[in-house]
Amino acid sequence: MMERISEAEAAIMAVLWIDSPLTAQDVINRVPPERGWSVNTVKTLLARLVTKQAVAHEADGRRYLYRPLIERSDYVAGESRRLIDRLFGGRLTPLVAHLAERNALGPDEIAEIEALLKDLKG
Repeated sequence: MMERISEAEAAIMAVLWIDSPLTAQDVINRVPPERGWSVNTVKTLLARLVTKQAVAHEADGRRYLYRPLIERSDYVAGESRRLIDRLFGGRLTPLVAHLAERNALGPDEIAEIEALLKDLKG
């Protein structure tokens, strides 16, 4: 199993999932400016992701090009599973019940869930 990716590292991955390979400067230019990250912060996060084998890098002259080694869908699946395991004992039904009790599901989302359930049954 891959080492856990932090929230900050996930922001870097989000940039690379949209477009890659990218240089560190390309990543800096695409990270939301409200993060206020310096060049060194982004390079540190990229280095951590390389160490965790979530990102590969290859030399391109005097710079490196970075690309993700894990698929976004795999990352989302793992994070979703951890959340459900941690907060709801590994069961999905209590999560949906929690959202429903808090009126966190709008009519469109309810329709989407109903359609998913119909597909699962069919």
